[in-house]
Amino acid sequence: MEQRIAPETIEQIALLARLELSQEEKRQVREDGERMLGYMDILNELDTSSMEPMSYVEPAANVFREDVLKNPDGREALLAGAPGGVKNGAVRVPRAVE
Repeated sequence: MEQRIAPETIEQIALLARLELSQEEKRQVREDGERMLGYMDILNELDTSSMEPMSYVEPAANVFREDVLKNPDGREALLAGAPGGVKNGAVRVPRAVE
């Protein structure tokens, strides 16, 4: 079987992924990659000329809905629980920088 993945490619992938691979692991990664490429070759042999290209397996459409305000004007109740109080509509907090 023709080898299409160079050992240098495996080294570069391991380096980019920050993996320390043993020689056996590098061999296994290379074999797995070769098998994947072989599978892609099989898929490329299929006649898909009669198939229409698609983006999604399921039909997709945008669903728009009306925006509905669910908590109308609960701001006052929310700000009432601020431990430091409220000033000009904002929560007061202790000074962080002196």
